[in-house]
Parts: sequence; structure tokens; C-alpha cells
Amino acid sequence: MTETQTKTSSPEIRAAAGAMDGLREDLFRHVFAYRPLPPLSPEGRFIRRLPEGLRRAVVWTPHALVLFAAFIVMMSGFASWHFRLFMGLVPAIPVAMTLVRPVAAFWASWAATLFCALLGTDGLWGASAFIAQVVVLVVVAARTRPRTAVWMWLLTLLFGVFLGAGDPSVTAPLAILSAFALLVVTVFQVRRDAEREVRDAEREVTVQRTVTAAERDRRTLLEERTTIARELHDVVAHHMSVVAIQAEAAPYRVENPPPELEQAFVTIRENAVAALTELRRVLGVVRAEDYEAPDAPQPTLAVLDGLLDNVRETGLETEKVITGAVRELPQGVELSAYRIIQEALSNTLRHAPGATARVEISYVLGGIGLRIVNGPATGLVKPSPGAGHGITGMRERVAMLNGVMTAGATDDGGYEVAVFLPVPPAGNEPDGPAAPGAEAAPYEKADRA
Repeated sequence: MTETQTKTSSPEIRAAAGAMDGLREDLFRHVFAYRPLPPLSPEGRFIRRLPEGLRRAVVWTPHALVLFAAFIVMMSGFASWHFRLFMGLVPAIPVAMTLVRPVAAFWASWAATLFCALLGTDGLWGASAFIAQVVVLVVVAARTRPRTAVWMWLLTLLFGVFLGAGDPSVTAPLAILSAFALLVVTVFQVRRDAEREVRDAEREVTVQRTVTAAERDRRTLLEERTTIARELHDVVAHHMSVVAIQAEAAPYRVENPPPELEQAFVTIRENAVAALTELRRVLGVVRAEDYEAPDAPQPTLAVLDGLLDNVRETGLETEKVITGAVRELPQGVELSAYRIIQEALSNTLRHAPGATARVEISYVLGGIGLRIVNGPATGLVKPSPGAGHGITGMRERVAMLNGVMTAGATDDGGYEVAVFLPVPPAGNEPDGPAAPGAEAAPYEKADRA
């Protein structure tokens, strides 16, 4: 029957054609294929609880059971009065073959049955042939699929009826016993496959969760970098605009300036405008379409009291402590320090409702230290779950300025964020990232003060 005829036939014919294809696939193709029975997994539910030495032996339990069944078949054949060696050895061979060539073992069991029927006096199903046939059916069914078990049982039933001169009673005991055994094996297989599918599904869900978490962290990192880029644009754009305006107005402040001075101011203004244009063009790549530039200037530590007042209105008691000589820092450092304090206090509101917070700002030689610590959550309000985006953003800001940051739980159940942002002396530019040891020492000194 061609493929076109199968598609246009009735459902019954297509089902029969599919069944015949399954029969050929299971019992006629690759009959002598080498398929050794693998040992049990040492990570099984019960095996993994055994000692190491015993575990290495227990994994070969199925092989031992099959060989023991072959031994039982051989012993039952030796009980015959005619051709004891052959009556025991020949049926045992197909049983042992199930360990390496299961499909060939099924057909070999038929040949062994015929051999024993011709030499023996017990009829078609002598003791050794009977036991061998049942064992082979069970082992092959356990090693293949439920559909194969059905085909083997039906073919064995037809084989017994045909050789039993059409008397079903000759094969009835074998058919009943093997049907019950194959039913038990099939139920076990279905349950095992279902458990395997559940484990595979759980493993897939775990992998997807891991990938999703990694993608979420990556997206959070990119979003935070985009936010930092926008804020730096606002800071740098302000200064570049001031440079351009002052360069344009400077020649008018000097009476009869020389042409070289006028040309120098023109060059300064052109470079400032070009840098500002390029900065805006680059920022447009990372800026969201719905982003609107803020009307107010970027915040600094000078307006930190307003942030603390807003936090106190939400119910978070906050204390501010400043040590060292307060001085004006670069605007990028001021902005990052403000954002770090803002995010740390926001985390306190989410994760520790009812707690108190303390903000410490230490102006030290070479930079500024920040320490935001809160106590444990109190009250009836439950903490809100978070994804750790705030910590990621703070670390990104600190890394951008070559700073040092630590964050973790305190002994009393609270949380602490400690940051040091290096600030080079006026007129000096840092050659590279600040050494953590060199910067942490003055910060720790400020904390102890």
C-alpha cells in the first residue's frame, strides 16, 4: 500500500497499516542488533542510599536475575529423562540472550520450544520451554515498549495454537500467565515513563528559570547602564553648554582682542558644540522612545535633606551623620552618591518595613564614604519581594567610578551598604582603577570615628 493510498483510506485501514508498520519495526527490523542491558543508575532512589561498595554490585541486579532465571530453566530441563543436557541448555540460551540481543532472543525461544517438543515427551510446552518462554517475554517486554509486548503475546498465542494442533487448551496456561506478567511489566513501564517525563519537565523548567534569571539580570544591568548614561549626559551637557556659551561671549569681554585669541575661542566653542552633538547622538542609541529629559537639574548631596524628608513621610525613621569637612565634589560623584543613598533607602522601605535607617557620609582624603544601614523589619507589614535590581544598579555606579562596595546582612538581622567613591585631587587625573586596599583604609577610619 502506497503512502497516497494510506492517506485516502479509511481510518481502520490506516490503523491496521500503522499496526503492521509497528510490528515490522519492533520484531523484524534489526533482529540481531546488539543492545546490551545497561546497569541500573547509581543515583536511583534506593541505590544512592547504599554504601559505595554495595552500590557498585547492586547496579548489576537485573543481569543477575536474568542469569538466575536461565539457571532455573536449565535445572528444570535436567529433570527430564530424555536428552537432559539439551533439554536444559537449549531453552536457557534464549533467556541469557535477552541481555544482549532481546529481539533475537524472542525468536530463539520459539526455536528452543520446537527443539524441546521434538526431543522431549512433555508435549509442546515442557517445563523448561514453558519457563523460558515466559521469562523471555517478560524481559524483552521490559527492555522495549508496551506495543512490543502486545505483539509478542499475540504471536506466541498463535504459535502455540498452530503447533498445538488447534487446541487452545495447550497454550492457555502460558497465555494466561504471560498476559498477567506482561500487564504488570506494562504498568511498570508506563509509570516509569511518566516519572521520567515529569523529571524531564522539571529539569526543563529549572533550565528555563535559570536562563530567565540570567536574562533578567542582564536586562537589569543594561537598563541601569542606560540610566547612568542619561544622567551623565545631563551632567556633561550642562558643562559643555556653559563652555560653549562662555567661549562665544569671551571675545566681547576684552577690548580689541587679538585675532589669535578670537580664533581660539571660536575653536573652543566649535569643539564644545561638536562634543555636545556627538554626546546626544550616542545617547540616542540607548535612550528609550518614551524617555523625557527631566526639567530639573540632576540631584546632588546638597539636596539630600529633601530626600530624607520624603522618606520620613513614608514612615521610615532616618538619621543622617556627616563626618569630615564637607566640600563640593565632581557632579558625577555627587549624583552617584545621591542615587546610591536613594536606592538603599528604597530597599529598606521594601524589604524592612518598620525599621530605622542611618545614613553616614564621610568626607575623607581622596574620596567620599557612604554607609547606609537599617535594622530588622518590625510591625505587621510583610516585606516586599525583590529581584536584586537595586544592588545591581549600585554596584554598576560604583564600578563606573572605580569605587569599592560591600553589601550584606548585619548581625542583628538588618542590612548594610558600604561604599567608597574615590575623588582625585584637583588638577590630577587617576591613572587607573583605585586600589581597594588603599581606599578602604581611610573609609574604615571614618566609620570608626
